This record gives sequence, C-alpha cells and structure tokens, in this order.
Amino acid sequence: MTFIKIGRIFYGLCLIGLGFQQFQYGDFRPVFAPDWPGWLHHSVLAYIFGAALVLAGGTIALAKNARKVALITATVFLLFFLLFHFVFLSLVSPDKFSLGGWTNALKELALSGGALIVAGSYQQPNTVTNDSFFSWLEKLIPFGRFFFGFMLACFGIDHFLYAQFVATLVPSWIPGSMFWTYFAGIALFGAGVAIILNIRIKQVAMLTAIMIFVWFLVLHIPRGMADPEGLKGNEITSVFQALGFAGVLLVLSLNTSESRTLAVPFPNKSTS
Repeated sequence: MTFIKIGRIFYGLCLIGLGFQQFQYGDFRPVFAPDWPGWLHHSVLAYIFGAALVLAGGTIALAKNARKVALITATVFLLFFLLFHFVFLSLVSPDKFSLGGWTNALKELALSGGALIVAGSYQQPNTVTNDSFFSWLEKLIPFGRFFFGFMLACFGIDHFLYAQFVATLVPSWIPGSMFWTYFAGIALFGAGVAIILNIRIKQVAMLTAIMIFVWFLVLHIPRGMADPEGLKGNEITSVFQALGFAGVLLVLSLNTSESRTLAVPFPNKSTS
C-alpha cells in the first residue's frame, strides 16, 4: 500500500468519524455550520449530511477511483463555508474581527481544500468528459492547496495571538510548553506560506504531515480519551480532523501529478 493511499484512508476516516458524530448528537458539527441559521440545526438534514459524509469517506478510503466523490465533497464543504460560516461571521457574529472566531470556518475551508487535493491525486480520465458539471468542478482542483495552506498559515498566527491558551494544550509531561507553542506556530505559518507559494511543497508537506500526525498521537487522542463528551465531543472531532489533515498533507507530499496540477500557471512565468 502506498503512502498516497494511506493519506486517502486518513482523510476518508476523518469524514466517516465526523459523519458518525452527526448521528451521535443529531446536529451539525460546529466545523460544518455555526449555530446560525437555527432552522438548519437538530433537523433531519443533520442525519442526511452525516450519512453522506460516511458514504463519501468510505468511498474515498476504499475506492480505486473516487475522484468525482472527492470533487463533490469539496464543493459541498466550500458551499457550507460560504453560505453559513462566511455569512455568519461577516454579517452576524460579533467575533468577525477575531481570528480565533474563524477557527471552524478555516477548518471547513481546509476540509474542502483537502478533498480537492485528494481528488487531484486520482488519475485524470484520458477521455474528455461530456459532463459539464464535473468539468467545471475539475477547475476547482488548483485551489485545493491555497485553501489548505491558508488554514495552516492562520493557525500559525493563532499560536502567537493565543499563546497562553495554546500552551495549555501541550501535554504536561512535555517540558517547555511555551517553546513548543511558538515552534509550532512558526512551523504552521511557514508551511502554509510554502504550500501556497509552491516552495519545496513535497518536503514541507511531508514534514508538516509528520508533525500533525505526532499531535494526533500524543495530543489529540489522549485529550479525546480524557473528555470524549465535552462540548458535544469537540475533542473527538479534533482527533478526526488531525488525522484527516495529516492524510491530506501526506497525499500532497507524495503525489507528483498533483503537485503539477496544483501549481497554477501565471502568464510569462514558469512554475516550479
């Protein structure tokens, strides 16, 4: 099994886990939609969305060619980001000028970008499709690394803006919590910028994948086990998200064809 397949499996498991949480709590997870609008929450739509996540995650994790499923998943996440998170934070929320208030919105944008990155890792059909809908969705693939890299860069800034809080997340058995807080902030910001600008993207993505997977093991899993129900399973949500983000970075670092696909050409300039 190649590491690209492992990355897809990680991302697929992330979607499956989040989908089952939709059923567990009968509501949309905060990463998908804020408390607004009220009609969206605690409705049958939450269960339908959860079922769709489980199906999409299973297909991405197990299918040999789930390019179309990944494209649809990316589009749905992007629409949810625009219609719910962006509108709420821009027009309704008092936290619109707080970077921390955009945490879940940025995660959903990264989930969309991750699905686009995964979609780009599948072999592109040799024949030109007559399906104008999917032909249009294919054009979104180059934006995947921008969405994902933007989240990383913003979260790196968060480590400095909210350093005292972030330091409390470092396990107590690891000395130098403030050092690791700032180190992780620099690493995330640098990785985000490098991925956006396509600078040594393979090496950067691999190192960042390793870093986030280590957090998955030593930070998120223990916190999820210690408080699985707090804030309606928020720590368990973080476990799935960390695994999914590590998987996306693994795919990005190892798929040669995707690096070419995701490098957006500019007039009169060559891309690396």
